[in-house]
Amino acid sequence: MHLREHGDQRGGQPHADRRGARPRHRVVRHRAQRHGDGQGADAVRGEPPCDARLAGGTPCPQYAVRRLLGHLLGLAVAFRDAGRKDLGATTDTGPQDALPDVGPAWRAELPKALGELAEAWRDPAAWTGMTRAGGIDMPAEVTAAVALDELVIHGWDLARATGQPYTPDPAALESAHAFLLAAAEEDDRGGGIFGPVVPVPADAPLLDRTIGLSGRDPGWTRSA
Repeated sequence: MHLREHGDQRGGQPHADRRGARPRHRVVRHRAQRHGDGQGADAVRGEPPCDARLAGGTPCPQYAVRRLLGHLLGLAVAFRDAGRKDLGATTDTGPQDALPDVGPAWRAELPKALGELAEAWRDPAAWTGMTRAGGIDMPAEVTAAVALDELVIHGWDLARATGQPYTPDPAALESAHAFLLAAAEEDDRGGGIFGPVVPVPADAPLLDRTIGLSGRDPGWTRSA
């Protein structure tokens, strides 16, 4: 997922902001402020993939595993600085400006950035006023919802791509589901934030329903 997909391409403003959906994200603040975005960050702190898997595919067609890891590292830094209101190159750079990748030290860099992301959003000041990520100005509480959604969905991407089990924090999953459902219901172009919604039975597990709302097939498996 790219942050630009949260923007309305006609007006350039985030969907949640333009459509007045901000009250729906109060649950995100209530839950995440107790633990920071660590709820979502924990989702991508599983066993690091071995080097042999870095070139493998993921549920994001444009990203191999190494590119997805690079995207996660970049968004962790960007949303960390957005929470700190430390606006500059990291928050002004759009996700399409360069193809993400990881360097040789990514196994240390990614957990560090995720920890700093969680710590930044534990500060009540992070949730006030406006901030910026991916070159898009948003209310801070909407930015937090975007960050949590990114982590939950991309955590699933990474787990599926590397053959790992995935059980996100229940509160983080509920928040991501509410965020994606609001976007899908209010999008007058018939799609979700990530892409066209994939139909999933109403009685399916919450994780499967959330993944479907993100435009992914919950049954996706990596190639042998």
